[in-house]
Amino acid sequence: MNLAQLAEGINTVWVLLAAAMVFFMEAGFAFLEAGFVRSKNSLNIVMKVFSDATFGTLAYWVLGFGIMFGLDKAGVIGTSGFALQGPFEYLGLHIPVYAYWFFQAAFAMAAASIVSGAVAERMKFKPYLVFTVIMTAVIYPVSGHWIWGAGGWLNKLGMLDFAGSAQVHAVGGFAALAAVLVLGPRLGRYNEDGSINVMPAHNLQLAFLGTFILWFGWFGFNPGSSLSGLDLNIARIALNTNLAAAAGGAMATVFTSLRYGKADPSMAMNGALAGLVGITGGCAYVAPSSAVLIGLVSGVLVVLAVSLLDRLHVDDPVGAIAVHGANGIWGIVAVGLFAEQGGLFYGGGAHLLGVEVLGVLSAAAWSFGATFVVFQVLKHTVGIRVSKREELEGMDLAEHGMPAYTGTATPALPGLGAEGAHPPFHPHEVPAS
Repeated sequence: MNLAQLAEGINTVWVLLAAAMVFFMEAGFAFLEAGFVRSKNSLNIVMKVFSDATFGTLAYWVLGFGIMFGLDKAGVIGTSGFALQGPFEYLGLHIPVYAYWFFQAAFAMAAASIVSGAVAERMKFKPYLVFTVIMTAVIYPVSGHWIWGAGGWLNKLGMLDFAGSAQVHAVGGFAALAAVLVLGPRLGRYNEDGSINVMPAHNLQLAFLGTFILWFGWFGFNPGSSLSGLDLNIARIALNTNLAAAAGGAMATVFTSLRYGKADPSMAMNGALAGLVGITGGCAYVAPSSAVLIGLVSGVLVVLAVSLLDRLHVDDPVGAIAVHGANGIWGIVAVGLFAEQGGLFYGGGAHLLGVEVLGVLSAAAWSFGATFVVFQVLKHTVGIRVSKREELEGMDLAEHGMPAYTGTATPALPGLGAEGAHPPFHPHEVPAS
């Protein structure tokens, strides 16, 4: 074995390990989202995340990877490489294309799972499967081709998005925003006078576990995007990733303490995740001190964004839009400001900042528009929302026929019939939680 073969072997093992860590982030999404929703919907949300990994993987293999990384002369959409049918020499990889596909597929799953949390507690399961397939096969790959694909138009302009603040998080976050706007809020979330009813998370400890899993997986997400275990910059990338997460979580804790009088655990979690989203685009390009500053801003931004969305009656049970959408944009703007080569604050002028803003707005607009159309079509054909009775009963029983926890089904009582039955539902009876 010569040195070139040894290097390729090391890089392949590194990318496969990083890909496995990113794939494991699906467990983080599952626990985080299950913990944030009510117990009667917790199994349903885990099923949706699981479907991102199953249906999403197959869709990305058949179409998504080719659209994202296939050959293209116009810079808009790839037209080769479907079902991993090569050749792929033009990608200039120093690892097998199979390893590269695994890594990229895990990213596509993550983008889809961002949407699952935002539509929790009221979206039908089967239409969600249709969306997941479209998201991983078309919506996510098209913008991915622009930013990361060979010949993509934003790639040619010099856009920097190292691990996906725009491509994964802004794309996922603005898809979630479009989905929520079409779907509407949960029953009882907002009153006619505009006031907001709290719908408490059923298990914040479970959500904290999900947060830690996501945080762990991000050390594959960001350093793994180097595609090289021999690139010593992966140490700085990991450091920047950790610093931004810590700063985001700390700032959200302090900010909610000052604003509301108590430290909000849900905002602390989302603050750390917001810091991770914010640093993802520039983790390879900024200094550690800049990573801390990016995280601090993320920790404030996520709290303000959640508050704004609630005032606008945009119901997002897990805060996905604020975490991924708002901070995905901030993370790319931060590249234009803090990149040590080309950043505005480092003497690079406004050129890179302009390209970054154009890139993230283009990706977000594409994702929002495409998702809005898909959800409108689904709404007016198969329907996207469960009935009022099913929503009150809970998605677990209505969609899957079983509760997440044993002993939670309504017992058999006189006049109710079989175990798990419910009294007649009247449309005007909408509970607060």
